[in-house]
Amino acid sequence: MKIAIRHELAVPVPQGATRVQMHLLAHPVAFAGQHIRHWAVEGPDIATAAAFPDAYGNDARLVTLRRPESPVSLLLEGLVETSDKHGVVGRIGREPVPALFRRITPLTRSPVTVYGKFRSTPRDGRDRIGLLHQVMERINEFHVFAPDGVVPSIEGTTESVRPAPTQTQTQTLGTMTQSQSLGEPADRRTPATARDFAHAFIGACRALDIPARYVSGYLLGGDAPGHAWAEAWDDGLGWIGFDAALLLCPTERHVRLAIGLDAMSAALVRTSPTIGEVETTSLSVAEA
Repeated sequence: MKIAIRHELAVPVPQGATRVQMHLLAHPVAFAGQHIRHWAVEGPDIATAAAFPDAYGNDARLVTLRRPESPVSLLLEGLVETSDKHGVVGRIGREPVPALFRRITPLTRSPVTVYGKFRSTPRDGRDRIGLLHQVMERINEFHVFAPDGVVPSIEGTTESVRPAPTQTQTQTLGTMTQSQSLGEPADRRTPATARDFAHAFIGACRALDIPARYVSGYLLGGDAPGHAWAEAWDDGLGWIGFDAALLLCPTERHVRLAIGLDAMSAALVRTSPTIGEVETTSLSVAEA
């Protein structure tokens, strides 16, 4: 599948700043399920930016801005060809040892209520993949996917829980179908974004001593084109993706951009000195 992406961002800069450095993870890395047909990043001083692989194997850029005007505009635009590998990423060159991704960060601390039931579950060899799917399902017992962090009610307002269904509802994304039948009890799960789901999955895996990492990227056909998921390590297959928000392994609709210990280390833009929140002003993810 060929997916065209156009992503415009605005990076705020403090008034009167004479020098700002931007660390960009804006160039996706190719692997067996993802081939970069065309990719360009436009912005001030991008052409002279230092290019290097960062500590996680991302294709990073370091841009030095002198007396920048706020906000700084960035444009990511490209064409990526993807294929469904059932979530298997495998082993990619330049990446650190998997053990690095056992490190727990403040964003990936997991409550024992999520992972505690799996402490005695076999997790080696063929048992690991089955366990990882169980962990993904377990997280969905606590959270419901809400791209904006809230779930719309029937009346059109927003609330922290989903109301009890009054009719059968079916949602389809690609080959995934979810349905909810008449008469089920009210859903009391906490609304969570894709970022929240990824952190919850990673935290549970690390608590079980399984390396796991955060993935930032894009999703074709979703409510929020900017997406996030996780990858967990398997000794036989290497890295395998798990999109806990959608309760599936990444498909050809997922475009993988960058990885890290969590959302902070995989952020598309980081600045020094630290400034305000980077804003997406426009984002289009479409089949080409």
